[in-house]
Amino acid sequence: MVGIVETDEARRRANDLGLDLVEISPDARPPVCKIMDYGKFKYEEAKKQKAGKSKASELKEVRLGRSMKIDPHDVGIRVQQARRFLLEGHKVQLVASYKGREMAHRDIGERLVNDVINRLLDLGKLEAAPRLNGKRINAIISPDKNKIEQWKRKEQAAGRKGEIEAVEIKDEPDDEGDDE
Repeated sequence: MVGIVETDEARRRANDLGLDLVEISPDARPPVCKIMDYGKFKYEEAKKQKAGKSKASELKEVRLGRSMKIDPHDVGIRVQQARRFLLEGHKVQLVASYKGREMAHRDIGERLVNDVINRLLDLGKLEAAPRLNGKRINAIISPDKNKIEQWKRKEQAAGRKGEIEAVEIKDEPDDEGDDE
């Protein structure tokens, strides 16, 4: 920090050091300038812009187990994970796989994927409907900014400060006849 210096004096100092006089903030009075290597400055600016763009278009994959026999609690964990990705602004690809004879009961996998999609539609919108691709069902959900903003306002009003609440999972009743 040198302070306020005349333009000619600043140019002379930059020239003596073999560097450039770069105007950082032209709107300020007096304008803010730095003595630095201009090529390095442009490189750093381009790097910052590139880093900002790449984050918005990430596609996160959430696998619903290795087969259709996934526990309801595990599905709840995957839903929480997908909700976190949507809140961060990432697209989510849901993947459910069939193994062996499970292909004969495709409706089970379709119900599972549709259930997860319905749980996530409060934060996103369906971009690609569930589609069978070989032995996998794929669906893509993209974040909906309006829904996310509404969700965040509602959470702040409730005093949770953006925390993701655990999803209650209803287990199927036991048919084994446990009498207690």
